[in-house]
Amino acid sequence: MPKTKQAVFAPDPKDDVTRNSRQGTAVEEPSTSTAPVSGKESAMAAETPKKAIVLRGPIAVRELAGLLEIKPFQLIHHLMELNIFPTLTQLLDEDVARKVSARMGFEILTERKERHGPPPPAPKVVEETQPAPTKKSELQPRSPVVAFLGHVDHGKTTLLDAIRHTRVAAGEAGGITQHIGAYTIQRGGKTITFIDTPGHEAFTAMRARGASITDIVVLVVAADDGVMPQTIEAIDHARAAGVPILVAINKIDVPGANPLRVKTQLQERGLVPEEFGGDTIFCEVSALKGKGIDHLLEMILLQAEVLELHALFEGPAVGRVIEAQMETGRGPTATILVQKGTLRTGEIVICGPYWGKVRALINDLGKTVREATPSTPVKVLGLNGLPSPGEELIVESEERKVRQIAEERQGALKRPKQEEGPKITLENLFEAIAEGQRKTLHLVLKADTQGSIEALVGQLQKIPSKKVELSIIHAAAGPVTESDILLAKASEGIVIGFNVKTDSAAAAAAKREGVQIKLFSVIYELVDQVRDAMAGLLEPELRETVLGTAVVKKVFELNKFSVAGVLVQSGRMVRKAQARVLRGKQPIYDGSIQTLKRFQDEVPEVRAGLECGMRLGNFDDYEPNDIIQCYQLERVPQSL
Repeated sequence: MPKTKQAVFAPDPKDDVTRNSRQGTAVEEPSTSTAPVSGKESAMAAETPKKAIVLRGPIAVRELAGLLEIKPFQLIHHLMELNIFPTLTQLLDEDVARKVSARMGFEILTERKERHGPPPPAPKVVEETQPAPTKKSELQPRSPVVAFLGHVDHGKTTLLDAIRHTRVAAGEAGGITQHIGAYTIQRGGKTITFIDTPGHEAFTAMRARGASITDIVVLVVAADDGVMPQTIEAIDHARAAGVPILVAINKIDVPGANPLRVKTQLQERGLVPEEFGGDTIFCEVSALKGKGIDHLLEMILLQAEVLELHALFEGPAVGRVIEAQMETGRGPTATILVQKGTLRTGEIVICGPYWGKVRALINDLGKTVREATPSTPVKVLGLNGLPSPGEELIVESEERKVRQIAEERQGALKRPKQEEGPKITLENLFEAIAEGQRKTLHLVLKADTQGSIEALVGQLQKIPSKKVELSIIHAAAGPVTESDILLAKASEGIVIGFNVKTDSAAAAAAKREGVQIKLFSVIYELVDQVRDAMAGLLEPELRETVLGTAVVKKVFELNKFSVAGVLVQSGRMVRKAQARVLRGKQPIYDGSIQTLKRFQDEVPEVRAGLECGMRLGNFDDYEPNDIIQCYQLERVPQSL
């Protein structure tokens, strides 16, 4: 009778021998498995009782690693030895889980439904606090929130910088504006908040979110280029959000500038200038020289007066995430635009699937403030994760309630992924190998902000390929770390960074492990490099190019071999190329050219219309009128 676990190890009441998870449970059991094992595994099984893992169905790689008491990247490494290349969230079938678990002395048990009693009652859903109805008398005027949208290279960033300079020139305390995704300026005793939205077309989703939290969109159009694709896209975003548009015609001082043409083009899009009888405000500016900036700001404030913007300043705050990023020494930070109420330090907040206690509020000047009112952007420290841009932040009074809400949201996010995730089974793995398994490029993706991550993932997933699969095994905001390197190593992948740096430990690990790190600051270059890397995984195709043809006129029998006297009919015969002999359209030889001579001289090639002597490898069976094709094989890179 095999010894039980209890007979070998004295039980310790402090030990927690059962670990529960949503998909499996690890328990210690006697080593009674009758599954055949061999070699080292058999010896280990005889000496050490196995631990058992009870599965409730397919299990994600990350969760199985927890049950096996190892790091996820270590489990991925073991799976790779079985020719399985999963991501952290992919589901493993029971057969795969059993095989990889056996390597580490674990036994997989399948939980039977009949062993369960009635299903447990559904957990009580914690309801979020619903704000009380707002009375009109409680509302106060607030500052306008403005987003600059427009086609790339039309001067949007330069125009934003010009407005920043007017702020510094006005002597505002604090000096240089901190990049938190938004900033404010004072004009005539009034405040304007600007949302700094990226201008590349890949950040469409971020631009759309920017329009949804803004009151006014300033559409920047270059006077020389006129209306471009992203100009139209920006108009559509603003209209979909119901946001009024104010047009800034930039670069009015450059050669070829034609503001009238721009106005005519936009009129065709429904933005009719006031001078044409419409109601759209147009401002002509030169961001580079600072012309028209004052007039633009005045028009923004005028538009804000027409909108009669108000908000509730009292009570718990509600805001939206503009950006979120991981900062060294600070942890997760999120730039929040307060839309209602007043956000204060020390308050408990819920933001998407994350929560926390506000440790600090930092304004766009880098100064710590105690509170933030509507239309004010602040960087919030204290969340336990990185929310996505556009997520709503709400102040709650009870920490326990906030924890429950966050847990429910995280669970809701995980469930669809696990239900829809591709399953890896031994059967479909062998089928894939038999059919010629697709190549896979594994990436660890790091970027400066969560919004950048979402946009990059969206762009990379658009790369079309039926031959190479792109697997983003990890994507997160923050610098490249040693953990990223180890994960890439286990997956035989590479690390891609966008607007981030690599810490010293990660750089050392990359050198030690032989992992490539590629850093980019331009999204076009990043996408192109990934596309090239995917194509580089494909084996080059051999392409045949016929160089010329010749006809055998006479056969010369020498002592040990035969030589064909030929007339080159087309192209050329090349000494270093390959040759094929055709007799009645049937190939009878295919190989190298041994010699190529004109008279008694060895020559590198012979062109059409000339005669020469040829000897082909070990072939001697020439006949008059045989056709000799000369060709070369080229290794041509495959396309995706």
